[in-house]
Amino acid sequence: MEHKAISIRPFIGAKDFEVSRSFYRDLGFTENILTHNLSVFSTEGISFYLQDAFVKDWVDNTMIFLEVDDLDKHWNELQALDLTNKYTDVKLTSILSKPWGREYFLHDPSGILWHIGEFN
Repeated sequence: MEHKAISIRPFIGAKDFEVSRSFYRDLGFTENILTHNLSVFSTEGISFYLQDAFVKDWVDNTMIFLEVDDLDKHWNELQALDLTNKYTDVKLTSILSKPWGREYFLHDPSGILWHIGEFN
């Protein structure tokens, strides 16, 4: 195939659309509202769609890996946001070292699992 891909944008669901919108704005994403039940969130040229749709099995099995250039800096900035106290069901783990690099896990208010890491 001889075409140039421009972006890839996963669609994720939300148990409570308004809470999830607020969470992702607090996390530093910029929201562009597309319709009353669909927004695209962007940062640094990467994006994903958040939709007002919740299918438990789908959301419980959704994982997204966000690669960052400085995991320690990202971790410190995230902890300063105090999201685990602001949002019910948000969970955060400590940084783990793996053979390929390091990562930590963040569960959004709906249960979407974000792997946030950096490669060796």
